[in-house]
Amino acid sequence: MTGHAKADHGPTARPGPTDARAPSTALSAGRRARELAELRGRSTPVDLIVIGGGITGAGIALDAASRGLETVLLESHDLAFGTSRWSSKLAHGGLRYLATGNVAIARRSAVERGIMLERTAPHLVRPLAQVVPVYRDTQPVGAVLPGLGFVAGTVLSRLAGTRADRLPGARVLGPRRVAEYVPGVRRDGLRFGHLNWDCQLVDDARLVTAVARTAAGHGARVITRARVLEASGTRVTVRDELGAGVAGGAVVGGAARSDDDDDEFTLSARAVVSATGVWAGQTTPGVRVRPSRGTHLVLDAAALGHPVGALTVPVPGETNRFCFAIPAEFGRLHVGLTDVDAPGPVPDVPESTEAEIDFLLDVVNRALEVRLTRDDVLGTFAGLRPLVDSGDGDTADLSRDHALLTSDNGLVTITGGKLTEYRLMAEQVVDLVAGRAGLPAGPCRTADLPLVGAPGHPVAAVAATSAGLLPASLVARYGQEAGTVVAASLLDRPLEAVAEGLDVTRAEFSYAVTHEGALTVDDVLDRRSRIGLVATDRAAAEPVARQALAAGRAAAD
Repeated sequence: MTGHAKADHGPTARPGPTDARAPSTALSAGRRARELAELRGRSTPVDLIVIGGGITGAGIALDAASRGLETVLLESHDLAFGTSRWSSKLAHGGLRYLATGNVAIARRSAVERGIMLERTAPHLVRPLAQVVPVYRDTQPVGAVLPGLGFVAGTVLSRLAGTRADRLPGARVLGPRRVAEYVPGVRRDGLRFGHLNWDCQLVDDARLVTAVARTAAGHGARVITRARVLEASGTRVTVRDELGAGVAGGAVVGGAARSDDDDDEFTLSARAVVSATGVWAGQTTPGVRVRPSRGTHLVLDAAALGHPVGALTVPVPGETNRFCFAIPAEFGRLHVGLTDVDAPGPVPDVPESTEAEIDFLLDVVNRALEVRLTRDDVLGTFAGLRPLVDSGDGDTADLSRDHALLTSDNGLVTITGGKLTEYRLMAEQVVDLVAGRAGLPAGPCRTADLPLVGAPGHPVAAVAATSAGLLPASLVARYGQEAGTVVAASLLDRPLEAVAEGLDVTRAEFSYAVTHEGALTVDDVLDRRSRIGLVATDRAAAEPVARQALAAGRAAAD
């Protein structure tokens, strides 16, 4: 169902909010309360309800709202609460799919990667060098195949329209150059290395937040802590999860309502879409999703000599599986990735297993001068991929393609797919529901629609003033919004770090509350920033997160 023709409703489409009356991109507790109250009192249907605040749901909300549709996004927890924050933080070009012969997915991935890199999110997506070392004892096939794949990936990038000055081509490196990219690489027996260029996200959860805020700027109502209890193709029953309080720290925006209040209400729409990922079966009975767990380790980058590229190591006995060590924020490395079946109830926060941790260390250590041990692991994180269940085979062999399904009650469900293709998936969903429901949708705009913080986004940027030059890390995370983050801070000393050794400013925590919809300490530490990936970092930064929430409450009163 992914090949539907685009609906042509241009003549009757409502114009998107592109003039001076456009809604703000700021998400806050106050805005949530106002919009939730409006929806409670609503007697007429909205155009589209989207269930799920991950990258797919946020992408659908942006696509629909930017076409002029009245759109509501409902998320039971927080933006990027599920799989969207547990990825490898890469914008893949589809190399893996080329190796398995799935040229269609590979080409789509390369095209969508280029759109983010060059047009919609250049402040959140950047080139990443990937290095595969080849040793004297490497089997001939293992010495050649990565290079052939990288060359094919380069050709795919050029066919997708990505220029060489934005994403260089594959090449072979001598031993010295391999060590320049990854100083911790094992030198003994090192013959050469294959170099490829892919793309890395500054952070996956930050991409979700940027997409959701951009959608809000086009009029979408983005409501977190709103759990959908029942859904059909035209109606949802919603419970306000803040009605009885919320875990994870104090709530911004005032006291929760008493238990005597009615926290449930019904909202109607001309179309409803479920984009709940691994939880799709809970919203849409009959949908079969087979979760696959992917585990990552968090290390100090010093353990590998502060690499400037991703060390990529073949998994022994496999021709198309690799583990990697990728430079990340805060002077960390993320080592991944596993791909194991995860049957049973779907947890809110998946946990890594001891066997997966040992597996990752064993594979990466094959290419390291100094072996990593458990003592080097600062933290771990794991996510569940929502793979469409084919009934058998290993999860590593299941398709990463997405599926569009329609239930008997008219509810449309999208599941599967890859983060890199979120925009295309959203376009296909809106095309489908607009055609079926006769929605007044204009043409898709998102391939050329800059996200908040990207060059070309209409929200004016505030330049750095007497505060001096802005920290590079702040600009890397917020792009052209960086000056606004500092100017809008409710906390004093806005450019001071939230804790020693962490390049996150107090202004960023304040902005998470006033502009990015953070309602709790967990929202600030675990999703608007990723400080929470390491327990000691989290503890050090938590006092400032609480200060930011208190300042938000005071400003709302």
